[in-house]
Order: sequence, then C-alpha cells, then structure tokens
Amino acid sequence: MSDIRHSLLRRDALSAAKEVLYHLDIYFSNQLQSAPLPIVDKGPVELLEEFVFQVPKERGAQPKRLNSLQELQLLEIMCNYFQEQTKDSVRQIVFSSLFSPQGNKADDSRMSLLGKLVSMAVAVCRIPVLECAASWLQRTPVVYCVRLARALVDDYCCLVPGSVQTLKQIFSASPRFCCQFITSVTALYDLSSDDLIPPLDLLEMIVSWIFEDPRLILITFLNTPIAANLPIGFLELTPLIGLIRWCVKSPLAYKRKKKPSLSNGHVNNKPAKDLGVGMDRDSHLLYSKLHLSVLQVLLTLQLHLTEKNLYGRLGLILFDHMVPLVEEINRLADELNPLNASQEIELSLDRLAQALQVAMASGALLCTRDDLRTLCSRLPHNNLLQLVISGPVQQSPHAALPPGFYPHIHTPPLGYGAVPAHPAAHPALPTHPGHTFISGVTFPFRPIR
Repeated sequence: MSDIRHSLLRRDALSAAKEVLYHLDIYFSNQLQSAPLPIVDKGPVELLEEFVFQVPKERGAQPKRLNSLQELQLLEIMCNYFQEQTKDSVRQIVFSSLFSPQGNKADDSRMSLLGKLVSMAVAVCRIPVLECAASWLQRTPVVYCVRLARALVDDYCCLVPGSVQTLKQIFSASPRFCCQFITSVTALYDLSSDDLIPPLDLLEMIVSWIFEDPRLILITFLNTPIAANLPIGFLELTPLIGLIRWCVKSPLAYKRKKKPSLSNGHVNNKPAKDLGVGMDRDSHLLYSKLHLSVLQVLLTLQLHLTEKNLYGRLGLILFDHMVPLVEEINRLADELNPLNASQEIELSLDRLAQALQVAMASGALLCTRDDLRTLCSRLPHNNLLQLVISGPVQQSPHAALPPGFYPHIHTPPLGYGAVPAHPAAHPALPTHPGHTFISGVTFPFRPIR
C-alpha cells in the first residue's frame, strides 16, 4: 500500500480518488477469490480517508480539497463504478469500506459524500447504489442512518418543491432501499417535538408506498437471516414500531403544534399560520390510511413468523419500545388540556388499542395481559383500550406461546372489515363496526386498576 500511496501523492485530488477506487476494486476482487468474507485491512481504509475524503495522514499537512465541480465528477465516477461492477459481492464490500463509520474525524466527510452519492443515485436511478445503501443501512448504527435519511429528506422534500416525485419513483426500482429508508425516517421523525413531525410530502409518499403494497415494510425481515439476539443501536428489522408511533402520536403531536402560545402572559388565539385546515384534513386522512395499512401488515405476521419458526420466540415489536411510546402519549395528554383535546386523545388511544390487540394476536408483540395492564394503567380512560387489556379469557391454541400470553385473535381489528351480525335487520341504519373479539366468548369487564 505504501507504493500506491506514493504514486497517489503525485496526482491531483480527483485523479487520486479515482485511482484509489481502481486499486480497491482489484484488491477486494482478489481477496474474494480466496475468502468469501474478506477482512477490510487498515491500509485500504487509510487510503480512502486520505485520497477520497481528503483527511491528511501527516499532522499539519494541508488536505487536497475537491472543488464543487470535482466533487460532482467524483460522485459520477462512483455511480458509474457501482453500476458497471457486475459482482454484487465486490460492490458491497467496496461500498462498505468506503462508507462504514470508523469513529474518527473522517466520518463527517464520509457521511457528507454518502448523502450526495445516494441522492444522485435516486435522481438518475442507479439501482446498484441504492441496493448497496440498503445493506449499509441494515448494518450501520442508527445514529448514522438518520443522518443519511435527513440528507435525502432535505434534498427531495424541503429544498425544491415537487422533487419528491423523483424520490417516490424508486419504489419499483429498489423496494429494499425503500423499506430501509422508511425505517430510518421513522427513527428520525419521532414526533417528540414540532421540528420532528414528518414533512407532509414525505408522509404522503410513504403512505402511498405502503398503501400500494403493505408487504414493503416486511422486505428486510423476510429476506434476512434472523440472529438469536438482534444488535442494539441499529435499525429495527421492520419500521413497524416507528409507523405505529406515527399513527398513535400524530393526533396529539399536531394538536400540540397548534396549541395557542403565550404572549405577555396572555393566550394568543390566532391559528398557526403553517397549519391550515387543508393540511389538517390531509394529514388526518394520511395517518388514517397508514394506520389501516399497518394493521393489515400485522395481521399477516403470524404466518410469516410461523414459517420462519419464530412464532412466540421473536417479537418484531419489542415491549421495551412500547413503554416509552405509552409514556409519551401520557405526557402529551397531560400537556394538552383534556377539555380542548378530548377527540385527539380518544383517537390516539383508540389507535394504540387496535395496534396492541392485533400485534399481540399475531405474535409480533410478546407480553402478558398483566404487563399490558401495568403499562397502560396511567393512561386516560378509553373504552376500547380497556376491552383490549381485559381480553377474552381463553387459552391460546398456539403451542409456541406460554400460558398467560395474550390469546390469538383471528377477527379483524375494530372498524376494519368487520361484518355486523345481522346486516339485513336494519337496512336503513348505517353500518356499525362489528365486535372486536371472537364471537360467542363472554368475558367480564375489568377496568384498569
């Protein structure tokens, strides 16, 4: 590597960066012939940091900076390289060696270039780059994943009006990248503050993707060998918990955003300028569609978990992740005046109850009813949530679930596809949602203690 470095030092910045990619391709192609999983040595990484990310090796040395035109040319060279490299294994390891965070001062340059490369790949539809980025998102700590997600959202949902249509079109080109992108943006936009409410263009795009094919959000889970213990600090296998958070918290988060502000000790009753009636209506409909799609996906999970021999063994929605969600709902409900936000609180708790019921029924969430009662004991009163917590008293027929776990339910969630018991009895009356639980099973009403 020292001979290569001396040769690169005599070149200009763009030529040196291009030459590093060439040597890297040869190096890993040779390694893959002798080992299926080659180890990325320190030497290649140092060359990349010095000549691609312009981090000088010697202290006090002035880095060779790429100007804007040279950087654009480098991005084009990278896009073309990943497009023309026919071996996926070589593409993946070169991409990984380029952009895997090393915990040093080169990471900022690394992440900046990665954001621009993936943004360019979206614009010109370079599928190999998007597939490599999907793998990168799957094996990289979440703190870096959300940085890439923010760069793409800024480029396609904030800077240029209407450019979201370009991002929207990659749905058919790389569904795997779309799945990982959704997981990343739900981790980024957690609705914990007004700044972390997803932009309307982004929300509309994600809802259209999922509504068109709800299986999109299971792609990573269905195509990944599942380890016994999922690593901590990385993206989830599915964006389910993030999407549930969006659906459940959105009524309260948007209400908080419209909450009158105090000015000189007096309440400002003027409506928020950035949230007109149209936006409220649009976002409400989008979150309703998203909630329906999430429930539909949850209903399919029992089959997929059983096929993978994971039913009762792997919870795709961790109980530990539901705890902070419930705490956030409780905090928001307390923060908003219940007299002025009763409808939003009711809608939020209804969605939470439906998500809990279907997730536990399908085996996606593993917990006992006692766990659930304890978790929800401090939430405001909600009839549907109390029904879910009480539940029908019957033993689960699935042998994989130990006694005391929430029984499994085969009927649709409340309000979605349920058929009234006697639809012809009152033809002039509007149809009401059917019963949420298994018909014929009686159970006592047990309020939250």
